[in-house]
Amino acid sequence: MSTPAKITPKIVVVGSINADFIVEVKALPRANETVMGKSFTTVIGGKGVNQAVAMARLGCDTRMVGAVGDDAFGQQARAYLKTNGVKDEHVETVAAMPTGTAHITVATDGQNTIAVAPGANACVTPEMIEAATHLIAVADVVVVQLEIPLEAVRKALEIARAHGVKAILNPAPVDMAALALMPLADVVTPNDTELSSLTGIEGLGDATLHAALHSLSKAGAGQVVATLGSNGCAALIEGTLIRLPAFRVEAVDATGAGDVFNGALACELAWGRSLIDALEFASAAAAISVSRPSANSAPTRTEVEAFLSETV
Repeated sequence: MSTPAKITPKIVVVGSINADFIVEVKALPRANETVMGKSFTTVIGGKGVNQAVAMARLGCDTRMVGAVGDDAFGQQARAYLKTNGVKDEHVETVAAMPTGTAHITVATDGQNTIAVAPGANACVTPEMIEAATHLIAVADVVVVQLEIPLEAVRKALEIARAHGVKAILNPAPVDMAALALMPLADVVTPNDTELSSLTGIEGLGDATLHAALHSLSKAGAGQVVATLGSNGCAALIEGTLIRLPAFRVEAVDATGAGDVFNGALACELAWGRSLIDALEFASAAAAISVSRPSANSAPTRTEVEAFLSETV
């Protein structure tokens, strides 16, 4: 699978910017349990940043819209974005606010728990999004998540719709109020937990999965793609349930794998790929990411193409 011969697509990511504090443990702690960590690292993350970096590493012209605090982590976040080729001219610095943080515990089997303190992310306003209208209007794809205020997410989707720009909504962390945003989203990408929360339908069997995806379609979503972890991913295409199995790799850290999937999916759709081809590429990118430590694990296009050539 080679890069299509067309002008490099433009993607605008409207979302969160965090400093991630990661503790590696043998097993995730239970309620009220203290466990000893094996290691500690700090990296720049947040769903918005993770997705933007994934897109930039895959060759897309990527721009970030969001906010950081006036602290050292905010400066580090800007440097990280620039180092990875993500343009940050519409990342605001919010005075007297800390940059958002995520506190992540990762077990040996790759599973994780995450607690997020939004910090400056909570200060992203519709007015900040309006200031980036000129970027959104000429983008091929706009991507949003739910780690910034819902009214800012809505504004980004409204601007995209007004200018005929494809919009991808990653409804994470899950918020039932996001159901009202479905009619503004061309593609909605919940994971299995988010899908069941939004629809009230549990289970990963074909019938229940079809019903859950169809429920979001009835709510107005253009297309619905569900990420299912080790069970792969699924989508409804012309009313038919399509499932793709996950690529088998040795999992090291699942943190950010969904963000890599979303970034790769957006990138391939922006390139003009079919949904099936985009899902395969995104699945491969996510598989590579879980075989690496930390949320800073997004592969390059060359790495994904090499992986696919060896496994497909």
